[in-house]
Amino acid sequence: MFDITHYHAVRRSAALVDRSDRGRLLLTGADRASYLQGLLTNDIKALGPGGGCYAAWLTPQGRMIADLRVFELGEAMLVVLAGHVKDAVRDRLEQLVFSEDVQVADLAGTWAGFGLYGPTASRVLAAAMGGGQALADHFAALRPFQNERRQIDAAWIVVAASDEIGIGGFDLFAERAHADALRACVTVAGAIDVAPDAVNVVRVESGVPEFGADMDPDTIPLEAGIEDRAISFTKGCYVGQEVIVRVRDRGQGRVVRRLVGLRIDGAEVPRGGDRIVAGERDVGRLTSAVLSPALGRPIALGYVHRDFVEEGTELGVLRGDSRLRAVVATLPFVPSAES
Repeated sequence: MFDITHYHAVRRSAALVDRSDRGRLLLTGADRASYLQGLLTNDIKALGPGGGCYAAWLTPQGRMIADLRVFELGEAMLVVLAGHVKDAVRDRLEQLVFSEDVQVADLAGTWAGFGLYGPTASRVLAAAMGGGQALADHFAALRPFQNERRQIDAAWIVVAASDEIGIGGFDLFAERAHADALRACVTVAGAIDVAPDAVNVVRVESGVPEFGADMDPDTIPLEAGIEDRAISFTKGCYVGQEVIVRVRDRGQGRVVRRLVGLRIDGAEVPRGGDRIVAGERDVGRLTSAVLSPALGRPIALGYVHRDFVEEGTELGVLRGDSRLRAVVATLPFVPSAES
């Protein structure tokens, strides 16, 4: 069971979480934007200094290699992704560079990353920098993925606005030598150092899929419902585009399965991988499940056959010898303003 005070910090004040589980790659060179433009699903060339976006990298069959957060820093592009696929993505990016002026560096040993989330995150961040309300208002006005360099305790850091877990906050990146100082300044300013499991509960309550849990190499982005955030339908070609366009245009966006939210009856929390059934028919699998403090009940994300995605559809979840009643729910389970 996670620490409820950590959960309340994310929902009600400001929470700092170590993001060492994330991979971080730095792309430099004059061709970095055009190079990624041909690989990723979103419009990378449209990013100016201080801009960023969410994107996916697909196979030619339209299935996900990774999802990525791309930040144009001005002199380089920072790419943040799930740590367990970082090495494979780095190697693949390097292998695909031919005559382009692109260099790929792995920042695992040199940069640290933190997430600062919650309704008072902008005030805490401003206070950590010795600023007042004007600076807090500036940070609060940043749109997701907007980024800038700032200084904390003589250390330069990258601050990027984030909605990664479904509520407002910031990604903070610093050289690893300055990580402890960054953490100390932010916590002294009022943030509570929290464990990742509390952040994960908020993510599931917000209905945000995570690569490695709710998305994997078998996932088509339209199944996970990330197309509005991750895919540009007006940019040029990218790997896997033909499959995405065919599903959207010829298939009217219909895929065999979709990621949905499920409200679970009872106190037992199911687990990722548990079967979802309609009567005796196997119709899907759970991917993430948590006990929601806001709702006082278990909730889950999972893929179900497209015939069972309507809100209010009654299903069952098989957990060992138990059959848990589940009802398809509208996402997010908990709007960001609630606690």
